[in-house]
Amino acid sequence: MDQAKQDEDYGYGHYPARNTARPKMSLIRESLGTKNHKCQFMLTLAIETSPYAQLLLSAMKSSGCEVFRDRHFSCEDCDGTVSGGFDAASSQIVLCQNNIHQQSHMNRVVTHELIHAFDHCRAHVDWFNNFRHLACSEIRAANLSGDCAFRTELSRFNFGLKEHQQECVRSRALRSIQAVRKISREEAQKIVDEVFPSCFNDHAPFGRIPHGKKDAKFAYREFVKRDRYYASL
Repeated sequence: MDQAKQDEDYGYGHYPARNTARPKMSLIRESLGTKNHKCQFMLTLAIETSPYAQLLLSAMKSSGCEVFRDRHFSCEDCDGTVSGGFDAASSQIVLCQNNIHQQSHMNRVVTHELIHAFDHCRAHVDWFNNFRHLACSEIRAANLSGDCAFRTELSRFNFGLKEHQQECVRSRALRSIQAVRKISREEAQKIVDEVFPSCFNDHAPFGRIPHGKKDAKFAYREFVKRDRYYASL
């Protein structure tokens, strides 16, 4: 086996609770923890009120990949560099309860990771061996989740006019890839550049880039109408 693959941890180092060698906290003790309780509450709000999340959950159900809250989401402590993750091995979304403190942040993280889950469902992504697959999903997640929305970028004091969405998406996709794979910045940049045009323009299931909650609500209503139409045929 190639030494690089032997040393690769696929990003699991960011999520200590995913380490099977580490004894897990009892479910009762974990559920009573303040951080976990807050995380669970914010997750419920996200999946019940965010049009981004509602659309993605509906799209996955229509594609035969229904998401169940207790099975497919897990609030856990992570290291300080990540807010969430999609564990392809278990088809589970990790929400970093020690790093997510605001509902708006939770909504974006849930949406971002649901886009990965949607891609996992519809495209059979080879997360562990194909960097282009990974890059494409990271581009889509950054583009469609609101990570690069004007208000979000304004809160980070990052804003520009000409092709700012594209630059933000490239930057965030690049950081996400390097966070979970042992790869040089130059190699990651090359891969992102190769797949960027097609993946940036793949807006499924939104049909457009939702630049804010209003856009996401409109996209969700359109999706529901289409879904009902096709169900009636």
